[in-house]
Amino acid sequence: MNARDSFSGSYRPDDVTFLLRPLAQQDFTGVAEKEALIQSGRRHYSQMLSPESAPSERYMRLFDEACRANNPRMARDCLRLAGLIAARPPGGLTVVSLARAGTPVGVVVTRLLREAFGRAAVHYSVSIVRDRGIDAAALRHILARGHAPESIVFVDGWTGKGVIARELAASIAAFNRCHGTTIDAGLHVLSDLAGAAACAASCDDYLIPSSILNATVSGLVSRTVMDEAMGEDDFHGCVVYTQFAGIDRSQPFADELTALALAAQAHAAPPAAPIDAAAARARSQAYLAAAMDRYGVADVNLVKPGIGEATRVLLRRVPRLVVLRDRDAPDVAHLAALAEEKQVPVDVDPTLPYHAVSLIRSASDG
Repeated sequence: MNARDSFSGSYRPDDVTFLLRPLAQQDFTGVAEKEALIQSGRRHYSQMLSPESAPSERYMRLFDEACRANNPRMARDCLRLAGLIAARPPGGLTVVSLARAGTPVGVVVTRLLREAFGRAAVHYSVSIVRDRGIDAAALRHILARGHAPESIVFVDGWTGKGVIARELAASIAAFNRCHGTTIDAGLHVLSDLAGAAACAASCDDYLIPSSILNATVSGLVSRTVMDEAMGEDDFHGCVVYTQFAGIDRSQPFADELTALALAAQAHAAPPAAPIDAAAARARSQAYLAAAMDRYGVADVNLVKPGIGEATRVLLRRVPRLVVLRDRDAPDVAHLAALAEEKQVPVDVDPTLPYHAVSLIRSASDG
């Protein structure tokens, strides 16, 4: 499959075009083996996938509770982010979400650009990989489809430490130099914990419900992978989990968020307070330094702040510790459940500047 191929996963075709290459066969790597290979430097994380399993009934109940509690907030933030994007100069907008955490947000924001703000918008979802950059073949494909470089808007769910925002800036700068383009590398997110985004609806650490599921809330698409068979003009790869179609929530989740956002607009909800990215950035840097010292962590990549990043560790890495500000807070109920299932110790720190932080186990710890 080459860069001319695309698909919409379990979303409607006008919701998103995934510029990814579904892999017909994938050799999965167990989580423990993958962690050892990553930390030893023998393989990059983008070269391996661990298999995903269907979430348990208990976990899906927690997801449903998270939706009831936080979908209204997420919908308002999607509406606010769409409004900030809609303030760009007239013309068509090309929303490019970062697969896969950015995909559900991109679906909803693109719908709102059309339905709430009357802007012509299309949505592509592409891969970006830490230390490897954005999928240049996918960007070239977007430009070849006639979308102006200045129309491109990058969207993701949240920032943790700001790594992807910085990766995006560096790889787009390199792409612009190579291709003579002027694509804006600014990242647009719902929650900017690191103070690293160009545009955000908030800097709060709150439970974004889509952050606690994997493929079944992201169009049945896996995390992206740069497999060994990938050529220069091939998109980054993925696995499509068609076997989970019966429990997929991707489309209903996006539909509910869109309806909630449009209802909020109709009721003229008061605007949120301006965000303070500089304060978020200072908070992030201070916490990371303190956590590395407190827990004896030598590699900052092993510290994952915020609910979204903490959840990812428990779902697909080897966790050492979960730190919660309040173990009984509804926003971290799923983390407490996952920690119990996986027998991961939980530390409670009332001074934590986030709801949750996960530490990845160092390979040197055995």
